[in-house]
This record gives sequence, C-alpha cells and structure tokens, in this order.
Amino acid sequence: MIPSALLTRSGGVCEFCGAAEALSAVPVPPGGEIVLCALCREEASAPASHWRALEGAAWSEVPEVQLAVWRKLGQLGEAWATEVRDGMVLGDQAQSWADMPAALEHRDSNGVLLARGDDVVLIKDLPVKGAGFTAKRGTAVRGISLVADNAAHIEGRVEGQRIVILTEFVKKK
Repeated sequence: MIPSALLTRSGGVCEFCGAAEALSAVPVPPGGEIVLCALCREEASAPASHWRALEGAAWSEVPEVQLAVWRKLGQLGEAWATEVRDGMVLGDQAQSWADMPAALEHRDSNGVLLARGDDVVLIKDLPVKGAGFTAKRGTAVRGISLVADNAAHIEGRVEGQRIVILTEFVKKK
C-alpha cells in the first residue's frame, strides 16, 4: 500500500522511469520514501537501457528521489551513469544526506539483514586458515559480531576459535 501523499507527489508513476505498473513505496534512508516500479526495485531483470531513465529522474526536485538516483547511478558502473552523477546538482537536503557516511548492512546469503548477537548457520564447509580445522556445513554460530568496516564479514566462535566468516556462507537462524 502506497500512502496517498506519496502517490500524489509521484503522479501515480515510478519516480525513476515513469512506469505505472507494479508500484511500491521504497524507503530512502535517511530521508523518506519514493515510488518505484518492479524493474527499478530490481525485482525483475531490467535491460541495461532501462536505467537510462535515471538521466531524467536526476532533475527531480524531490530530495529523496535525488538521493536515490544519485546512489543508483553510483552503482551502475557505466560511463554515462558516472557522467550524469558527476553533473547532478543535489538540493541542500539531498546533499547533506549524500555526505553522510553510508551505514553498512551485513546480509546473509539470502539477503536477510544481520545484527550483532544474531545466530547463523554455515551453508558450506569452510577451511579455517591458521586453525587447522574445517568448519562444517550446518554448524551454528551463536552471538555473531559485525565487522565495522566490511559488510561482507562477520565474526563468531566455531570450535572455540574466534574466526572471521564471509556473510555469503551463512544464513540467519
């Protein structure tokens, strides 16, 4: 369900590409929400040409849309996207949000958000370097810690050893 104020602001279309089907509200931290279609939410595979719509969306006056477009252009890795992003003039609010350090999100192999103290299960046998053993698939790791500067790493105890584990090899219990 999309709030009526959000639908009114967006004109009932995706704020990236202008599509009118499969719309949903998407949070844009630390701001509010924007309206995106399924392709722009990346729920379905979008052709590379689809993202060219961001060139027009970059001119939006809505700070949340500006920030979301700026972030998405930074993820694309295309020359045109870099050029558009470099040429964007963000409003004061969007610029202050863009200048904030991005909060790292640690996610398991299924994309589930991990938090400090969570319990996870290994989904693959992992040789533990320097410890001389292999952490077996199905091993529970209780009370994990998050590595502050790397979203792909967590720490936990396996067989009494404190080890660093790649998040792609765990799933949340």
